[in-house]
Amino acid sequence: MNLRRLTPVIVAAVVILAGCSGIQGGDTTAAPAGTDTEAPTEMETSTAEPTPTETAEASYTQTPHMGCQPGAIEKDGTCEVAVSGQNAAIFSAENLSAITAERTTIDGTPGYLARPADDGTYPAVIMIHEWWGLNENIEHMADILAGHGYVVFAVDLYDGQVATNSSQAAELSGEVRNNPDEAVAKMSRAVAGLRDRSDTTNQVASLGWCFGGGQSLQLSLSEADLNATVIYYGTLATDEETLQRIDAPVLGVFGSEDRVVPVEDVRAFNETLDELGVEHEVYVYEGAGHAFANPSGESFQPEATMDAWAKTLRFLDETLRES
Repeated sequence: MNLRRLTPVIVAAVVILAGCSGIQGGDTTAAPAGTDTEAPTEMETSTAEPTPTETAEASYTQTPHMGCQPGAIEKDGTCEVAVSGQNAAIFSAENLSAITAERTTIDGTPGYLARPADDGTYPAVIMIHEWWGLNENIEHMADILAGHGYVVFAVDLYDGQVATNSSQAAELSGEVRNNPDEAVAKMSRAVAGLRDRSDTTNQVASLGWCFGGGQSLQLSLSEADLNATVIYYGTLATDEETLQRIDAPVLGVFGSEDRVVPVEDVRAFNETLDELGVEHEVYVYEGAGHAFANPSGESFQPEATMDAWAKTLRFLDETLRES
């Protein structure tokens, strides 16, 4: 499978033989000074999709630790939370269309809705927050994506609570993981609600970072019937029985130094999708740790983040917009 590794300046093609920015992520591990950070390798894709098997339940179990890269947690047990405004420059938030935005509910699911201000119909994206919750940083990312011509609904899986420290984030995310079917039901209702809106087309994708990346996969494995799936360093399922239900095409973004979602799991995920004939792109950024796209944290990788975001916009454009 071909993996494309991107350095801050050069894009090189390689082959893998063995096997939370505008985008939010947990923390990230920066490469040592003077070390090039290579961008993700892209895994070879196929055009066939597996026969879907409907399920209303969560399909796999996520690991409990999703927000802080091991080793980056402070001695008091905390890691840094992303705050508003840190992602504006990173995600090239310029020349965007005017938008409208509000806190609202869709089919009983609370969240933040951002859409282009102009009349018309647009593809839709379910955006899923990191373990911190639906904070201003995630809302800002929804605004940016809406400015690119999407109706974006950032779901709130914490029912209004936002963590300000990692202990609280672990507690809130743990509550969701202990009742995964409820989270899948909330997200699935939001998908159906978006499709029923007069300002959307029938095309809906999921997009999540870190904790939200795992939830994006859970939603894709459910009966929600997405048109595309985007996973930023979320906990993965790797077995064929589970992944045969995934909604393709799939975009996966990961870091080679991630100790929450190890590269071995990424390789296994990629290889299983290959075997199933699922259309997908999987990128592994060399030197990047968990949640490298989070602009707050010592592990932030701006070049890799910008490249990953460009790939995300291209992927959504190619998969959700009618030709």
